[in-house]
Amino acid sequence: MTLLHHRAEGPSSAPPLLLGPSLGTSYALWDRVAPELSVTHRVIRWDLPGHGGSPAGLLTAGATVGDLAGLVLALADSLGVERFAYAGVSLGGAVGLHLAVHHPERLSSLAVICSSAHFNGAAPWEERAARARREGLAGLAENADTRWFTPGFTVPELVADHRRADPEAYAACCDALAAFDLRDRLPEIAVPTLLVAGREDPATPPAHLREIADAVPGAALVEIPGASHLAPAQCPEAVLAALRSHAGRLPGRGMEVRREVLGAAHVDRAQERQTPFTARFQDFISRYAWGEIWTDPTLSRRERSMITLTALVAHGHLDELAMHVRAARRNGLTPDEIAAVLLQTAVYCGVPAANSAFATAQRVLAEEDGAQG
Repeated sequence: MTLLHHRAEGPSSAPPLLLGPSLGTSYALWDRVAPELSVTHRVIRWDLPGHGGSPAGLLTAGATVGDLAGLVLALADSLGVERFAYAGVSLGGAVGLHLAVHHPERLSSLAVICSSAHFNGAAPWEERAARARREGLAGLAENADTRWFTPGFTVPELVADHRRADPEAYAACCDALAAFDLRDRLPEIAVPTLLVAGREDPATPPAHLREIADAVPGAALVEIPGASHLAPAQCPEAVLAALRSHAGRLPGRGMEVRREVLGAAHVDRAQERQTPFTARFQDFISRYAWGEIWTDPTLSRRERSMITLTALVAHGHLDELAMHVRAARRNGLTPDEIAAVLLQTAVYCGVPAANSAFATAQRVLAEEDGAQG
């Protein structure tokens, strides 16, 4: 076996997203986040050498973070993934920083979670590597909860992963951390970058993430209250929200698209009619329909308009149909193309439904012609 053990989730045609683990954990670190991300991405999470299902021999004494990055690229190549988004925790985050500096053409975006551009010098990691080689990992695993989580919280499966990891491979990962320092290269990073800090993280405190955010042009920083070092396991909802926002689903984008498609005047009227009773529904529409579906680049807005017209005819939603006939014109459909869509609905949705739809569309188009005249 020459490849990192991994798990792929989500549609093979979706944009790829690789998730990297922390030292001592397996890809189970992402169990509460990866399934949600796989709705919109092809999520590929991998195990460090000697951790989870990855062979221990993939990494040897004196290894570097660059060696780990090479293994990640080999995995991506084997899966036919040329360019990908990347998110990693701690050592996994260091791998992402290395890729962004040395292989920027492979990354579409980067998220660095509870990590650092340096890990407090070589001495503590050299000492930990020596202890792992000398004693194994049972002793180190005993205080994993203290290093990873806030008091009273634990994930037994991750602690068990730590205990089961191969001591030599674990030590080689420590060697990589000991030698890692990219602080002087951070200004070179050009991919969209997100930093996520656990506010209670003793291993890589928020100051480490702020240091990266200050040096990387355009980087964003999110601090998660109550999170320690393994934030995806302890605060998955907050990490998920940060990663989704980083992927382009920012608050307000849905409202922007809604205005572009339906027209600012229509949206303003809807906002003016909003009451405390309807506010959450309006927010839902803006975030989900317009911020998630209409922003998906898989289909053009012209194509989405044609689909929407058909669905509205099928269900007899004539008021909505009128609104979306206007939207279809705004999205570039001609009156002849709109008529062709409605004619298609006569075959599959029924002649009475199409008859009502033609009447509605003809009225809207006549109103538009009159307004232009």
